[in-house]
This record gives sequence, structure tokens and C-alpha cells, in this order.
Amino acid sequence: MSLPDSLHLSPGVASALERLGWDADQPLLREAAPTAARGHNLVLVVPPAPAYGVPGLAGLLSRLESGNRALVLAPPAQIAEWAATVHEVSRGTGLRVEAAQGAARAGRRLRDDEVDVLIATPATALALHRQSSLDTDRLSAVMLAWPEGWEEAEALTVLMADLGKDVQRILLVESLERAGELIERYARRALTVGARPAESPAPASVGPVRVAAVAWERRAAALADLVELLDPASLVVWSVDRSRQGEIERAVGPAAPGVTITAGDAPRAALIVAFDPPTPERLAQLASAGDVVLLMPPGTEHYLERIAAPRRPLRLPGLLDSVTTEASARRAAVARAIETARPEAALAVLAPLFERYDAGAVAAALYDLWTSAPSAAPPPAPEVAATSKIFVGIGKKDGATVNDLVAVLTKEVRVERTRIGRVELKDAYMLVEIPAQDAERIAGALNGTTIRRKRVTARVDRGPARPSRPARPARRG
Repeated sequence: MSLPDSLHLSPGVASALERLGWDADQPLLREAAPTAARGHNLVLVVPPAPAYGVPGLAGLLSRLESGNRALVLAPPAQIAEWAATVHEVSRGTGLRVEAAQGAARAGRRLRDDEVDVLIATPATALALHRQSSLDTDRLSAVMLAWPEGWEEAEALTVLMADLGKDVQRILLVESLERAGELIERYARRALTVGARPAESPAPASVGPVRVAAVAWERRAAALADLVELLDPASLVVWSVDRSRQGEIERAVGPAAPGVTITAGDAPRAALIVAFDPPTPERLAQLASAGDVVLLMPPGTEHYLERIAAPRRPLRLPGLLDSVTTEASARRAAVARAIETARPEAALAVLAPLFERYDAGAVAAALYDLWTSAPSAAPPPAPEVAATSKIFVGIGKKDGATVNDLVAVLTKEVRVERTRIGRVELKDAYMLVEIPAQDAERIAGALNGTTIRRKRVTARVDRGPARPSRPARPARRG
């Protein structure tokens, strides 16, 4: 069944969605796609997997005009998965997609005008913006992929402050409760699709289920490991759509007896594997059909904890689990950290090294530091300069936001974003952390600037004055 014109999708995008198994009877597509295609802001309340972003992405891609760009911001662990998803949806449209693993290649392609859709972490996008490769004036839309789970949000604050008011914003969020502040800040009054009605009771957790922690790009390999480990008499593999059907078939065998691959209701089977994180309603249906194993890529942990209980972790077999020597034990420890940890903060710290050195060399150096004797440990880093707080005389009651202050500091006072620390927003004022050695200079430059049409006063905050102690009475005799 072909998709109707009422969805306002371009022919190439509509064909891609039909190939992936999406149809107009699905409420998520029927409500989200035309809204995004018309350029309106949109909030999608969906599980944290890129496949659920396809309806909003389809509308966004359908309206890209010549000379305009779209930006998809995602955590590091999802960049490759988003790249595969965007390539699938944009196939046949002629749109040029770049998944930025760093600032070098992406920067060159942006400057040469070879990119229509950029996929990047907020930190990488900010680096490209600062080197004048990513021009925010050319962006027509930006998509944020579950920003409530990002550990480092400072880069997002700066990027969003530089966006024009007409830039379309599409937010993918796991729940309105966790993302309420972000929605208010970046997509206020946007159409919300996928949220449960307020009067509807929250679904009960489904369980018991087993969960297998695995990287996004290793899900097909993990599926093959599961089949080998559990050897089920019958198997159903469920996914959101058919975008990964080829990988799934190669993992379990396209003509294997007793195997069903579906994006709909699961028939009864000895084992049901959810290749993508399911909705609560879908998980209930899967559990009614057989024993369920949920693949748990990075970033889905909180969501799966909320919808599935009790959960039993399932360790997958493999060479790294054969721990017979000290070296193999270390390899197993590293593998578990890769598959179960949330590495966003560590990747942000190491990103400059990856741009200068080969990633294998960085990993080898870290391994040497890890395994070396304490006497061979590197010398301690120099002490980080202390910070001071600057008092800024404007606050909530004036309608000011943290973004307003950050924008003035970066654009007018020319303070590097990395030197701006925590900002406390109060009713009548704000306090911003700045390196102590720069505090007086920045406070002087900030004093007299205008925020929300109000000229503000700024000074280095010395803290509350200590009350003087009363004099002690003289002792007698």
C-alpha cells in the first residue's frame, strides 16, 4: 500500500518508508510525518532507538530545500546507528549525509558544500561551528535524539543559542517527565506525539525478562550468539521496522526452520528476541508469546528498567569470556566496559587525542597506564585554577534564562564556552562560575551589557559576609 499524499512526504522518502514497512495506519507516522514535513516543531515521545525517529526524520528530509541543511544531534554511541537510519530513509533522494566522527573530514565536506544532513554529537557540532565550518544560518532543522540522557549538555546550550527562531526543532524524548525542561526551553508549544494521555494509567512493568547488554553495531552478532547459547526450538526476532532485516537474516539464517522475523505481533515461540527496545504495549505482547530477551544497547538502560521487571542479565558467549590468562581477563573486563558502560563523558575527554593520534595508539597508551606499576604512573596533572562566581543582576522574574547569559558571554564578551562553568538561575539574579584569574576582567566586560532589554550589573561575588562574633565578657578574678 503506497503512502498517501496527505503525509506530505517527498517521493523518494515515501518509497523508502514503504520499503521499511511503515504505513499510514501507524499513528506515529500518520501524526508526526506531516507535522515535520510542514516545518513545524515536533516532540516525539518514543523509546530511545533511532528507528522510532523515522516518522519525524521522514518529514524533516522531505522539506530540505537546495542550500539548506539539517543537523541530527545524538550521543556518541548512537552516531553509527543514526547514520544507517538516515541513509535508509534518504536513499533515492539525492541528499548527502555525513556522520561526523570528528571535526576534520566533516569540516572539509561542510566547507566544500558537500553535506545536506550532518549527524554529530553536540561536542563535535560545536567544534565545527567554532571553526566556522558549520554555519547555523544555513540550518533549516535540528533533531535532538533523547537529550535528557546526555551527560554533557553545555555544548547543546551554546549551539541552540545560535540557532535562528525559524529553525525547525524536532525532539525525541523518552518521557515528558524527564525531558520537560528541555522541551520548554527548545520546543515550547510544539505538537507532542506518542505521549500517553494524562488520565491513562501508566502500564505495569512486564517480566521476568532477560537482558543482554550489547553495543548498537553488535546487535546482529549478539543475536547469533543468543541462538548458539540458548538453541531455542522456535525463535521470533522482533524489530521496529525492516531496516535491519538483512542483518537479522544473516545472523539466524534466512530459511532456518522455526524462525520468524517480524515488525508486528509475535507468534508463539520458545524464544522472543527484541532487536530494538519495544514500547510497553509491544513488550506485553511479546511476553505473551514466549520467553523474552531484550537487547540493551547504550542509552536504553533507564528506559528498559522502567518498562521491564524483574530483569535477569544474560552474558553472551564468545572468545573474550574464556578467561584463562591474566591477559584474557583484562580483555574480558574491557569488553564488558564497552558493552555495558555509558562512555559519553570519557569520549568527550579523549576526543582531542583521537583527532591527533590513531585510536589504537590512544587505547594502547591507556592500557599501558592501566597496567603499569604505581611507580611508573604519570606525574600528577598541574592543579586546576580555582573558580570564582560572577553575580549578574538579572533573573527569572525578568524573563532571563541561562541561555541568554551564555549567549552574551560567548558572543559579546568573547568568553570561550569551555571556560564557562555552572550557571545558577535565581529569581532576581544569576551566578556564573568563571576561572578565578579571569573573573575581574569578565565581570567588568559584562557589566553594562543588555539581557532581555535590561542593562545588567555584574561583579565578582565574594559570598555572604561573615557575621562578627560578639566580644566575650572579661573573665573575673
